[in-house]
Amino acid sequence: MKRMLSVLLTAAMLAAFVPVALAGAPELTLIVASNQTDLTNPYSYGLDKFKEVAEKLSGGKIQVVVHKGTLGENESELVEKLTMGAADLVVSSPGFMTAIGVPEIDIFSLEYLFDSFEHWEKCLDGEFGAAMKDIVLEKTGNQFRIMGYWSSSVRDVYAKKPVKTPEDMKGLKIRIQSAQVQQAFFKGCGAIPTSVAWGELYQALQQGVVDGAENDYTNFTLKEHHKTPNGKFISETHHDFTTRLLLMNGDKYNALTAEQKSWIDQAVVACTAEERAITYKMFGESKQKAINDGAVVTEFKDIDIAAFRAIAMPIQDEFAAKNNMKAQLDMIRAAK
Repeated sequence: MKRMLSVLLTAAMLAAFVPVALAGAPELTLIVASNQTDLTNPYSYGLDKFKEVAEKLSGGKIQVVVHKGTLGENESELVEKLTMGAADLVVSSPGFMTAIGVPEIDIFSLEYLFDSFEHWEKCLDGEFGAAMKDIVLEKTGNQFRIMGYWSSSVRDVYAKKPVKTPEDMKGLKIRIQSAQVQQAFFKGCGAIPTSVAWGELYQALQQGVVDGAENDYTNFTLKEHHKTPNGKFISETHHDFTTRLLLMNGDKYNALTAEQKSWIDQAVVACTAEERAITYKMFGESKQKAINDGAVVTEFKDIDIAAFRAIAMPIQDEFAAKNNMKAQLDMIRAAK
């Protein structure tokens, strides 16, 4: 009898405990990640804002776990985890989709596609951005859903000498990204496109393995490339207003309730605005840091942008014709 009473008492206690424990449990846990370990990086602010808003709007029904480089410092690792279900939202550059059958995504790699941050926002938040979301969903079989467009600022050339015209780039070994349209542009300027791992670029600039590189102020000042002999001269070519994607698995998104989708969609709007605001703020701060450290800046107004654009435009037209993207290119040009 005593044993039976003990069993019944234990069962009663468990029955009373379980509903209380479950009442406070989130109904959905989302793992979100970027490859950036630097907590001052705009991605970090964006992911933190997503967590804040999603959890607040849902009243704790959504729990967000943020990983800043801790799921992998290579974007390819994050994309793989997204496809495997080990991550729910990740920040990535668009280029990887070329290898999985979405050549249209390289439109984001075209130089001089956008004229300003304002032009970039107008296009990405408008008709063009919506069209690209549809293309990616369709071409990837719903595997990748673009939730938001984040900025990675605007890229400039930094080298062992100022670059004001395409002729100034002739014969320079410039470390660039791997997209074919970017290689075509720099070859058109007379440069020698070179591949160097990001983590090895400081040493390559320091030792003269490359004569220069191209990136945005924030990224190259964080790595102190501007303090090397071959990174000292910064030329504001502004050739690439860079797009990064906040991605989610489309099937996972579709499986959510309407209420969960609403919370996530609102959190995406908030975190996208936050990431962009920090990016634009850090552009000015990073530029001033470079100047304070002794870098020599050739301002945008002193660059022969028309000459650079004359090289970029035929590459844009050729890409659009080859990939049936004329309508999308026209959207961008009409938004100027």
